[in-house]
Amino acid sequence: MSVHPTVPTPVRDAPPPGPGVRQPGKRQAARRLVLLFVAVVLVIGGTLTLAVSRSEPRSGAAVPAQPAVPASPVAAAPASLQDRVESILSEADEYRIGLALADVNGGAERTFGDEEAFTAASTAKILTAAAYYHLVENGEASLDQPLGDYDAAFQLKAMVNDSNNDSWLLLMDAVGYPRLIDYAKSIGVTYDPEQNLLTAADMALVLKKLYAGELLNEDNTEELLSYMQDTNNEDLIPAGSKAGVEVHHKYGELSGELHDAALVTYRGSTFALVIYTENPDGVQGDGQADVIRALTRAVEDALFPAVTAPR
Repeated sequence: MSVHPTVPTPVRDAPPPGPGVRQPGKRQAARRLVLLFVAVVLVIGGTLTLAVSRSEPRSGAAVPAQPAVPASPVAAAPASLQDRVESILSEADEYRIGLALADVNGGAERTFGDEEAFTAASTAKILTAAAYYHLVENGEASLDQPLGDYDAAFQLKAMVNDSNNDSWLLLMDAVGYPRLIDYAKSIGVTYDPEQNLLTAADMALVLKKLYAGELLNEDNTEELLSYMQDTNNEDLIPAGSKAGVEVHHKYGELSGELHDAALVTYRGSTFALVIYTENPDGVQGDGQADVIRALTRAVEDALFPAVTAPR
């Protein structure tokens, strides 16, 4: 229901009193003003009392625990994070696992497990998307440009949101392998699309710079990030995240590789979290998705510890 502001009634000059009409004395006028003031104070006081009583929890009601954001979550993450991650990695030692964590505002960056390159699978589609948008911003390409049966804008969304491999091939061809290699190098990443190898730290750097607006303009950044939500696979980092944590991500799977690369945000604090896993047997193991979710929970417990709101 919309509320319309009250339009005050215009005040007109009163005619002078006629003969024989006595004007109220100053004492009467002052008394009326005092009474009016007291009435207004009583109304305001009653309204505030009602508002306070409604805002307080019911007697005996539990105050829900909310994640809290430390001042410098990654840099100040407790030693227990290292212990917890190492414990999870030890329990899943049949897999090769690399984890990278980076604060998008700078700060500390941390890596755990295997720091060597993995076959990046579809997580590298974010790098291809950023490279194509970069060409658009330089006037070397267009979102309206036909690619296959559709335009580039369609293929970008299909590549990221639906992880469409045909769209990926079309966009990589449009960018060109040499330019894709040069683009990756310009942002501090060594990448050859024919080998498709990246470390978890490489991917964390790409995500960090994307979110910070260091790769693309504001509109293209927002568009690409929007494709990284509600994707065709939300079973990895999103499924392991706490309630209230916003996740933008790109998963990847190929033979024995199962990865997820995400930006996790809570109350204005954002981190790149990349988890790469590989089953040396060459097929996905039953526990790879579980270990990605477990590592996500461990990291978020350290970054956003539950606290009880003060009464």
